[in-house]
Amino acid sequence: MPKYNNPRKTWQYSTEFKVRAVKMSYQPDIKSSQVAEGLGIHPFMLSRWRKEYREGHLQGDGKRRVGLSKKRKVKSAKQITENAQLKKEIDRLKKENDLLKKWQQYLADQHQNDLDSSTDTEKN
Repeated sequence: MPKYNNPRKTWQYSTEFKVRAVKMSYQPDIKSSQVAEGLGIHPFMLSRWRKEYREGHLQGDGKRRVGLSKKRKVKSAKQITENAQLKKEIDRLKKENDLLKKWQQYLADQHQNDLDSSTDTEKN
């Protein structure tokens, strides 16, 4: 194996740079690999920064992101129960709407029968 006389250069990136890269990678229309290529870093490095950002090790703007996933879980549990209630309400309203449509059709048929019977009596 060859020996290296000079140590390899390792790049040091500022926390602000890392946070900006992570935020850019979270944009909906941009892939992480595109961000990494544009910044000249390896995609695995960006992936590691994203993990550190999620876990709260990287902090930007003086804010930590610790506990974010817990809030989402509580919020999603509330949303699940609310969604279930709303689905029940939608089902009830659909049934009610169908019943009203059937009643309207029944009344229209009755009205048509009345008109038909009145024209029959006029002809006789």
